[in-house]
Amino acid sequence: MPVTMSSIWPALEPLLDRVQKPARYIGLEQGAQSPPADPGLVSWLLVYPDTYEVGLPNQGLQILYEIINEHPDARAERGYAPWTDLEAELRAASLPLFSVDTHQRAADFDLLAFNLSAELVFTNFLNCIDLAGVPIPSAERRPEHPLVVVGGHCTYNPEPIAGFVDLVVLGDGEEVVSEITEVITGWKATGRTEGSRQNVLRELSKVPGVYVPSMYEVAYEGQFIAEVSPRYPDVPEQVEKRTISDLADWPYPKQQLVPLTEVVHDRLNVEIFRGCTRSCRFCQAGMITRPVRERPAEQVRSMIQTGLERTGYDEVALTSLSSADFSGIDSVVGDTIDDPANCGNVSVSLPSLRVDAFTVGVAAQIQKARRTGLTFAPEAGSWRLRQVINKLVREEDLYGAVESAYSQGWRRMKLYFLTGLPTETDIDTLGIAELARNCVELGRGHVKSPSVTVSVGGFVPKPFTPFQWFGQNTPDELQRKIGLLRDATKKARGVQLKWHDPKATLIEGLVSRGDRRLGPVIEDVWRQGGVFQEWSEHFDLNRWLEAMARHGLDMDWYVHRHRTEDEILPWDHLSAGLHKDFLWQDWCDALDEVGLEDCRWTPCYDCGACTGYSIEHIVASAVPPAGGSQGTGQDLAAGADVALTLLPSRRDSGTAEAIVS
Repeated sequence: MPVTMSSIWPALEPLLDRVQKPARYIGLEQGAQSPPADPGLVSWLLVYPDTYEVGLPNQGLQILYEIINEHPDARAERGYAPWTDLEAELRAASLPLFSVDTHQRAADFDLLAFNLSAELVFTNFLNCIDLAGVPIPSAERRPEHPLVVVGGHCTYNPEPIAGFVDLVVLGDGEEVVSEITEVITGWKATGRTEGSRQNVLRELSKVPGVYVPSMYEVAYEGQFIAEVSPRYPDVPEQVEKRTISDLADWPYPKQQLVPLTEVVHDRLNVEIFRGCTRSCRFCQAGMITRPVRERPAEQVRSMIQTGLERTGYDEVALTSLSSADFSGIDSVVGDTIDDPANCGNVSVSLPSLRVDAFTVGVAAQIQKARRTGLTFAPEAGSWRLRQVINKLVREEDLYGAVESAYSQGWRRMKLYFLTGLPTETDIDTLGIAELARNCVELGRGHVKSPSVTVSVGGFVPKPFTPFQWFGQNTPDELQRKIGLLRDATKKARGVQLKWHDPKATLIEGLVSRGDRRLGPVIEDVWRQGGVFQEWSEHFDLNRWLEAMARHGLDMDWYVHRHRTEDEILPWDHLSAGLHKDFLWQDWCDALDEVGLEDCRWTPCYDCGACTGYSIEHIVASAVPPAGGSQGTGQDLAAGADVALTLLPSRRDSGTAEAIVS
């Protein structure tokens, strides 16, 4: 039956003076939409299962928000995970999860669509479903309940949450949301009768890029997966990701949201290209978003100028996985900084700029501005190990970039590294400290009191990467390596060390490569109060260890063992466009310490990503970038925020930080 939507605002508003940051929940941002509450439209609630300030800048959510609201048969609103203080108030008042646009009840929408960008948000995902008043197990939902949809990088292995989701969208969502809308329109026209939910899910499983876990059966042989098979003959045996081939057709978001309160990355964001072929073997984002597709430079300029005029921002980030590889990057940056309409007050951030792209020319650009911080991401402490992970940045690349920056007045440097990488030895680990000390010494020749902060994260193997077969280091081993670095840097003047908690790295690894048997563990942790597990003040390893023990599952088997070539992996019935034998060969090349050059400037490696596009590379230029060796952006799922910020000459105040990978 049609659902009548109503706002909970009258009951919600009195609660907001009892919580931190009530502006998280009121909506009213510039660019926000208030679509008509027409029960005839297919209604989407797009939910980011973390706080508003983390979720609002997410470009994927904002793009789909606009596209769905442009569809004649659909409407979309947004939702975010309430912080613990408001959650307690909502539960005490028997109020549900709601949209921030018009404060409608989440359960009144036809679809609850979640962006899952990190493994540790899975318990928040369950919490949001429960707050919406929807049954946690998908098998218990009835026709009147919303369909639960998930997408994002973490859903390339959705098996740990397969029992909680109705459908998964693999890959780009711009086209597929309209196709899902058409199927739901037909379902609503039938009145959503009893028993029809399974029928509509079966129909959705035929939409390219849509995976419906309930349409597949998993058979086990001991601890291992024996087979994953479709339950019906018209359900595909393997689900291929969706890829939009031409970004020029999708100039979104056209009206980026401008928040009323502080959020992370509070700036104009313009995506300049999608995909990466630099083949860093640890980087899931670079593997699953292939092929490279550039946005026309003129469209980028137009999106920048109209966005700045509309929002009033004085900073624009040109987003991608390796921004220096954009063929029109020099002219776009120069035109933006020099545009008279910007009055010389607009800065440009280039996420994921390579170390070897930070040359004298780049230094000449940034010398116009005062700078106090700059970050590089060499990822590993030795050239040998960087060949293993295919981060082909030599020491001279790093030192050249660092000295160029110091020579222009930069004083603070940060270096990002991973530890626990395949074949890593203590010599590689101690190489991190040596690089840091050498960078400080380079700075002493140019500035007073130079400093280097070393940030170290534990490596988590990801699906659809060459390292998906690698046995992750234990927390004790990661902590031992951090201890080596602490000892090696404690007397090094100007060097500071920071690290990611190895206990959290353990659980990220557990969920990253888990199977359906982990579903009850995730639910157990959530029921024990395990929400906001990405936040250090809420993470508790004991909850996870106790839940694993209660369900008879072995942490070592899931996380620390090496996989074999013939093992069926939980995600093998899904496809990111990459041939499995290509990934295995690249894994073997890694063990042989063989680097792989960017395939845009070499013969095709036949990874499979470009199959079906009738071209070898979807990129606007066939001219390789200047410089010697290659680098790439750190895996976005690992939480790295990488950017080089260039400021115009007339901007001479304030501080900012740039990050170069």
